[in-house]
Amino acid sequence: MATAEERTDPGPATAGGGRSVLVTGGAGFIGSHVAEAHLARGDRVCILDDLSTGRLGNVPRGADFARLDVADPDARDFIRSGGFEIVNHHAARIDVRASVADPAADARTNLLGLLHVLEGARLGGAERVVFVSSGGVVYGETSQSPTPETAPKRPLSPYGVSKLASELYLDFYRQVHGLRCVALRYGNIFGPRQDPGGEAGVVSIFAGRLLRGEPLAIYGDGRQLRDYLFVEDAARANLLAAEIPVAPGGGVDAHAFNVGSGTGTSVNALAEALEAIAGVRTGRRRLPARPGEVRRNVLDTGRIRKRWGWRPAFTLREGLERTFAHIAALRPPAGHATEVPA
Repeated sequence: MATAEERTDPGPATAGGGRSVLVTGGAGFIGSHVAEAHLARGDRVCILDDLSTGRLGNVPRGADFARLDVADPDARDFIRSGGFEIVNHHAARIDVRASVADPAADARTNLLGLLHVLEGARLGGAERVVFVSSGGVVYGETSQSPTPETAPKRPLSPYGVSKLASELYLDFYRQVHGLRCVALRYGNIFGPRQDPGGEAGVVSIFAGRLLRGEPLAIYGDGRQLRDYLFVEDAARANLLAAEIPVAPGGGVDAHAFNVGSGTGTSVNALAEALEAIAGVRTGRRRLPARPGEVRRNVLDTGRIRKRWGWRPAFTLREGLERTFAHIAALRPPAGHATEVPA
């Protein structure tokens, strides 16, 4: 059951002007940055989050807050009655290994939750739904690198299957109900507030270990290539996705956009870059390669660059420096045994 609605003080930023925007998962890592970007543009923002992984402290001042689970029908009813013009759907279970262990729990949040969001948006008259997909899991292992949006889809986990199925649902709502839906297929997004305990947060994990003087754990040979993008660049892509024209038809790929750097960085190179920023080397702890892990995931970002004029404003080094400084500033005093927070 959903908990009762809670609201923070909306503050002056919500008083008139802009568009009405709902960000599901907005108390989480990426969603909170997206909410901040909308607020900075002058939009009125409400965040919907069950705080299962998000933190109330991530909710930016100026945003309303509703504590609800997207998989609960109450979330659908809240969205339907909220008068939102734009619905940005970031709420999801994102742990690949957890999805393999419990596919039903993954589907409850990622598919049933999506349907509640789409139905709420449709019934409430929303103009646009921006959905966060994943270029890291939708394509799977591919021979095309960088990988374009039109590449074959071969997800290797229930999480990846749920993202692809979600995009098919978007296409249905776009064609049958006329709901303007856009999918953003993220690369490996990193930055402040990322959970250092999550499997997707390798930058935060490495930074935390370096600050504690612990060796960096690397699975396999460390030559796996990933497409790393600073979170503020991802937030800018969300602002553009809320405005671009969306025509009916065209299929799933026609309204999907890769959001990444377009450049591959190996895990070994990432570790070396963070060591240089930290000014310390703590060694390596080599672990067996994880079964099913994709060796190469680099996104072709030509479509978003040509159609929207979007391109990363931060280099990998600049993003890593800002992320490391954020985590270092939150480091517990000497003698405390708590984890470095996100």
